[in-house]
Formats: sequence, structure tokens, C-alpha cells
Amino acid sequence: MTLTHRTKKWEILSSVTTTTDESYDEVIETLLKNRNITTDKEKEAFLHPMLATVTASSVEIDKKQLEKTLKRLQLALDNKELIIVYGDYDVDGITGTAILWETLIALGFEAMPYIPHRVDEGYGLSVKGIANVLSQMPTAKLIITVDNGIVAHDAVVEANKQGLDVIITDHHLPDKESERLKALATVHTVKLCGAGVAWVLSKEMQKKFGKVGKEDDDVHLELAALGTVADLVPLTGANRTIVFHGLDKLALTKRFGLLELYTRAAINAANIGVYEIGHVIGPRLNAAGRLETAMDSLRLLCTRDRKRAVALAEQLDITNQERQRLMQETIAHASSLTRETGMTKKLLIVAQEAYEEGIIGLVAGRLVEEFYRPAIVIAKGEKVSKGSVRSISGFNIIEFLRSQPDLFLNVGGHPMAAGFSIETSRLDVFTKTLEELAETKLTDDLLQRKIKVDFEIPLNIVSTTLYQRLQELAPFGMGNPEPVFISRRVLVREKRIMGKEGNHMRLILQGGDIGKVLEAVAFGMGERVVEFQEEDYLDIVYTLSVNDWNGNKRLQLKVKDFKLSQ
Repeated sequence: MTLTHRTKKWEILSSVTTTTDESYDEVIETLLKNRNITTDKEKEAFLHPMLATVTASSVEIDKKQLEKTLKRLQLALDNKELIIVYGDYDVDGITGTAILWETLIALGFEAMPYIPHRVDEGYGLSVKGIANVLSQMPTAKLIITVDNGIVAHDAVVEANKQGLDVIITDHHLPDKESERLKALATVHTVKLCGAGVAWVLSKEMQKKFGKVGKEDDDVHLELAALGTVADLVPLTGANRTIVFHGLDKLALTKRFGLLELYTRAAINAANIGVYEIGHVIGPRLNAAGRLETAMDSLRLLCTRDRKRAVALAEQLDITNQERQRLMQETIAHASSLTRETGMTKKLLIVAQEAYEEGIIGLVAGRLVEEFYRPAIVIAKGEKVSKGSVRSISGFNIIEFLRSQPDLFLNVGGHPMAAGFSIETSRLDVFTKTLEELAETKLTDDLLQRKIKVDFEIPLNIVSTTLYQRLQELAPFGMGNPEPVFISRRVLVREKRIMGKEGNHMRLILQGGDIGKVLEAVAFGMGERVVEFQEEDYLDIVYTLSVNDWNGNKRLQLKVKDFKLSQ
């Protein structure tokens, strides 16, 4: 087995083959069925999501824990106690922190935000973080976490010793000890991201303490949508509803920081979508927390000073450019090291002293893309090392790691991504143990790249009308992927390499000998141009998009894979 094998298995979800363009209702119905949406009620909720349905009870936040939270907040308000909103340094944590802090301030509470330093304090509520909070804000009486804390057992005990009550708001998976967490209250659900939990709690606070902003305006929905997309939670259920409506808010935002980010990234606010958040806005907001302090990203989101927004956005751009440079260097090194030492291993583990802790998660993600193996990238420290993990579809990485609890100082995360700290002296044992375990847990089927295809359609019925109908299912993302189709025996009229480094292909395709002609792009497939010739027939797997260039819009296929027709 080698890591360079890129053959993909096409998993066709439905046997339906649509052959007519008279009505696309059949297409939509099949796509909904492929997403396990079958009843009229489910279809209505998916196609016309309503914000009113996203409540604490609907996302399974414990009612008693919520009541405890509101009761403690009332006490803080009555006694004018200082509340610390203790967030996380990624987009989800930053946006969630902004939501709760702005809500508290608007409702008359005394509150200050705090984002821990990734390197100095590490992820989440920590003993060192509590000491730093108290050194800066010694009158604090209550900490509310955002996007962290569900496994912060020692930190909660330490906070209590220091006279601080702790309310946890989080969405990460609890561990076996979480039921005995000593927090005053725990507002938790796995059905939202951290910012989504904060948004729901904000709505509950407003019910009790008063409305924030105009009656018909939700000033925080745009932030909840940012966090939801950036944290890669499934865009189904309540998450989909938040993003569906939040994108409209982002298009109309009055936040100077976001508007400045749009300008610098050349984003048309009217067209902002999941891609723009995930690939343009999110990385910029994340950059500060990866290399410096995420407080600047929080300030950018919350500032009401246009000049301040310009200065902060400029600094974030500089930091993001440095992040990109470091990431490319580290990815090249980690990829080379993997090819030298890990070509037959089912689990990739790379550890180096020179790796920046703030980018190892991104590097792990790139290794997964390149080699299609779960990847662990470790920034080695003198005594303690930090690791970041990314997984592949169908392999629960947090469950895998937690099966060996004695290896870690701490570990947390999701089925697809996790982080941990470990004593550097134990890295050899760690590597040997997990590599051996992976040999038994990771089957060859799991390690086969797969493309899930909705169903087959002839190229001749692909049209702008079909593309427009597909947008009824948007926004697309994790848990609700773009519809993927197969068209067979497509004639290649033209092919050429594109991109500065020749990484991509542009094709002119025809549906049979006399059928419809369409343009297609195959990103990252430039090296495969030698696999076929013009006038050959291909079976292609693709999604639909619209290419907007200088105001000219035309339908375009995005090829995900292809093979010569039989």
C-alpha cells in the first residue's frame, strides 16, 4: 500500500437516472431523499427553515442548566459583578465571545472578554488562564466560557478555589468525567457550534433581561453564521437555519470590521456565501490567533470606529500573509517527511521542534488531502508537545485518541478533528501505540478515497435552470454537500492546461456527438491531461457552478473525477 494512490471510488447514492429537462422536480426530490429528507414536514423545514424553530429546547440544551445560568446572571446584574467571557482563539470562539460580550454589555452587565493565548495558555479554560484573568481583572466573580470548557475539570476546580463561579457554554464532545464537572452550570449541545450555543443563550438572556437592538433586527445572527461555517459543523437542522438566514445578515452587515474585510478581500457583500466565509473571511480572522493573539480579531468584529477597523484589518492581512508563508513551508516539509518515513503507514504522524503550534491543524488537514490518511502533526516542545489531528470520513478520531487516555495530558475535539498535549518524553511510546492501533482500526475500505454521487443525468439536460433549482438546497457545506452528478460518454472537444503552474484543466465537453456543449474546469488535475485525447469519450463526475467574470455569467461544470468511457 502506498500513499500516492489516488484512485477514487464512485459511490452512487441513487439508482435514479434523469433523462428529461421538462421538469427538475424529480432531481430535487431525489437530492432530498439522498440527504434523508423524506417527509413533507422535513422537506418544508429544509427548504424553508425558520429561525423561530431554533430554541434551547430544540437543540437539546438542558432546561435546568439554563435556569441556573440565568439565575446566576441575575445575581451578577444585581450585585454589579464583573463577568469574564472566556472564549477560544478560532473563528467559532471569537464570534461566540463577541455575541455574549456584546449581549451582556447591552443588557447592563459589567463584562470583559478574554481570549487565551494559543502558545502561552493553550486551548480552553486553563489554570494558567485563570491566573492571568485574575492578574488583569482581580474583581471578576464569574467566568462564562465560549466554545470550550466541557472537559476543563482542573481549571474549573482552580477557578472555584479562587472564588470564581464558572458557567460552561460548549459544543465539544464531553468525556467520561464531564458529568462530574464542578461548574455552576453547563449550557451544552452537540447540535450547534460554539457561536451557535452563544447565540441561543443570548436569545434566552434577552427574554429575561430585555431586547438587544431593534425588535426586528438580530445583530448577532451574522456572527453565529460566521462561526457555524468556519467550524465546519454539519449544515443541517439548526445549523442550516442559522446560516440560511445569517448569510442575508452578512450581506447587509453594518459592522465596520466585516465591511473592511470584504473590501480587502474584494468580496461583493451581496454574493457572500459559504465559500467566502470558509476560504476568505475565516482564514483572516483565524490568522491572529494562530500566530499572535486573537484579541485583535475580536476587536475587529466589535469595533464601532471605522478608522480602527481599517487599522485592525490591515494588521490581520499582514498576519495572514505570514501565516500563509509559514504554512506552505511547513506543508512542504511535512509532506516530504511523510514520503520518506510513512509511505506504508495507515496513520500519519509528523513531529518537529520547528513547527509553529498555530498552524499544525492546517498542515494536518493538507496531509489528509494529499495522502488520504488520518494525520497527526505535532509541535515538539522541550517538556510538553502540542498535537493537532485531522481525520477521514468514517473514522472517529476523538474516539480513537480517547481509547488511550494514559498517553495524553489532555485531549479534546470532534470525530473529524482533535487536539491534545503530551509529555515530549512520551512521543515515541505515543507513536508506536497509535500506529499499531491504527493497523487494526483503519480498514482498506476506509482508506479508499470516495466520491458520493447523487445520480446520473445526461449532459444535454444540464442548464442554467437546473443550476437555479439546485440553489433551493443551499447553503451547501458539511452535511449538505453540493449535488454531485455523473454524465457518461461525454465527448471532449477541447482540452488545455490552465493556472500559473499548470495545475488545472479547462475542457469543452459535448453531450454525445450532436449534444449540448459546455465548459468545464478540473482544479488540481492538470497532471491528468495526458490520460485522454480530444475526441475521446469520458464519464465525468461533477458539480454545477456559474463562472462570473467581468459581469459575464455562464454555466460551468466543476469536474471532481473522470475516466475513459467503456
